[in-house]
Amino acid sequence: MTAIPIIQSDYPLRDHNTFGINAIAKRYVTITSAKMLLEVNVSSELAGLPRLVLGGGSNILLTGDFPGVVFHMCMKGIDIVGDDAEMTYVRAAAGENWHQLVRWTLARGLGGLENLSLIPGSVGAAPIQNIGAYGAELKDCFHSVTVLDLESGAVSTLDKTTCAFGYRDSIFKQALRERSVILDVSFALPKQWQPNLRYAELSQEVTARGLSDPSAVEISDAVMAIRTRKLPDPAVIGNAGSFFKNPVVPAQQRHALLERYPQLVSYPQADGSYKLAAGWLIDQCGWKGGSLGAAGVYEKQALVLVNRGGASGQDILTLARKIQDDALARFGVRIEPEPVFV
Repeated sequence: MTAIPIIQSDYPLRDHNTFGINAIAKRYVTITSAKMLLEVNVSSELAGLPRLVLGGGSNILLTGDFPGVVFHMCMKGIDIVGDDAEMTYVRAAAGENWHQLVRWTLARGLGGLENLSLIPGSVGAAPIQNIGAYGAELKDCFHSVTVLDLESGAVSTLDKTTCAFGYRDSIFKQALRERSVILDVSFALPKQWQPNLRYAELSQEVTARGLSDPSAVEISDAVMAIRTRKLPDPAVIGNAGSFFKNPVVPAQQRHALLERYPQLVSYPQADGSYKLAAGWLIDQCGWKGGSLGAAGVYEKQALVLVNRGGASGQDILTLARKIQDDALARFGVRIEPEPVFV
């Protein structure tokens, strides 16, 4: 029996975004099935209102009250849906917690997602920005996604090519933004698993633990240890993880910066460009540990903006723009935010 959607009015969102921003949604609905979403999307009560799809609220900055309806995706379910000679296929509903999915796969001997352990948020949000960490990205083990078109009501399946994954980017942040809702995500996990230790800090952590041939679970544990040391717990201090993307610049620009700043942290890319460490740039501008009122920069990781208590979304936004301006003025590099601003 399908639950009847309950449309709530003037709903507080403080507990539904990891920044802990006080904001009010004009309407709010908890979504527990695709059928419910289809039904409530055409409700006369919501006609003409803008839509906001919310998962774990870990990659969003609420800059004010939302004048429309929030669809809070709470659909559950994880299943092994098939396999072939090379892969095991796992499907997870959009409302599942991302880290719990990672540990679910590991508990069943399925490697592939371990480098993405402890990333906050929901499964449905993961493809939107092609989440990544410690040398891996979601697209590495992505198979397909089921989406609902809010305009037509059609449900379809999109493959990796159609999703147009890029660095913290996808079709869901571009052509399908504010139009498609992710219902579930399927992953292809390799039967012949090999550890991914390309990221230096992870490799060093594994070595420090005396692991010469680490399992996927042991790599997950190492990633969790690193993240716990470096990043604040949103339950303790409001944040959305890394707030800025690492900027990518042409080789010529990187070389010019390196002459001026020999300690510049950069990583070569396949196309000859270089990815610069945004955290290093921000640190050099003197912002690490700094604050503007209740909005601040985390003491242990300059990429992370935090709500020190009572900050509004506009406070966080003002700080972010000040950091962007300082980085541009000093290095000639514009750093872009990761979270979606609403």
